[in-house]
Amino acid sequence: MNDIVASPARKFSFDTVFEDNGRVIAPVRPKKVFTPEEVEAIRREAFAEGERSATALAQQAQALALQQIAAAAQGALGGLAMVAHEHRAGSARLALAAARKIADAALARFPEAPVAAALDALAREVEAVPRLVARCAPDQVDSVREALQAAAHDAGYPGQIVVRADPNLPAAAFVLDWGDGSAAFDPDAAAARVAQALDEALAAEGFHAESLNTPNEADHG
Repeated sequence: MNDIVASPARKFSFDTVFEDNGRVIAPVRPKKVFTPEEVEAIRREAFAEGERSATALAQQAQALALQQIAAAAQGALGGLAMVAHEHRAGSARLALAAARKIADAALARFPEAPVAAALDALAREVEAVPRLVARCAPDQVDSVREALQAAAHDAGYPGQIVVRADPNLPAAAFVLDWGDGSAAFDPDAAAARVAQALDEALAAEGFHAESLNTPNEADHG
C-alpha cells in the first residue's frame, strides 16, 4: 500500500469531455483570432446571406403587392362597368324623356296628324272599303275630319268618312274602323310601351353592352 503514489488531483471544468475509457478529450475551443483573409471571407459570406434574405423579402413583398393591385383592378373594372351601365341607362331615359316632350308638343299643335298618317299608311288596305269610321276626342272632331278628308283625297280614297266624338279618348288618340279591320293610337299607351321596352332592354343588357377598352386599346392589348 505504501508503494502506491497518489497522483496529483486534476481539476475539470464543465465542458470537459471523457471517452469511455476515462481519457479526457480536449474540448474544441472556438477560434478567437482570425487572419485578415478569413475575416474578409466571413464578411463576404455574411453580406451574401443578408443580400439573399433581403431579395427574398423583396420578392415576397412584390408578389403581395401584385396580388393587391390585381384585386383592386378587378374591383375597379366592376365599378366602371356599373358606372358605364348607369350612364347608358340614364342617357337613354333622358333621351326618351326629351323625345316624349317633343312628341307631346307636336301632338298638342297637330293632334290630327296621327290619324292622317294612319290613313296614308292604310290607303292600299282600305281603298275598296265604302266607309271609314273614326273616333277621337270631342274637341278634335272637326280637325280630324278635315285631316282625314285631305289624306283620303291625296290617297285617292273615294269612300265615306265619318268622325265621331269619344270622350274616353285623350288628345291625339283615335280609333279608325273600316269593318274588316281597325287601327288605333293612344299617345300615353304608346309612350308606356316604349318606356317598358327600354327598361327590358337595359335589364337584358346588364353590364355587358360593350367592352371598357377603346378600339385602339384593344388592338394594342
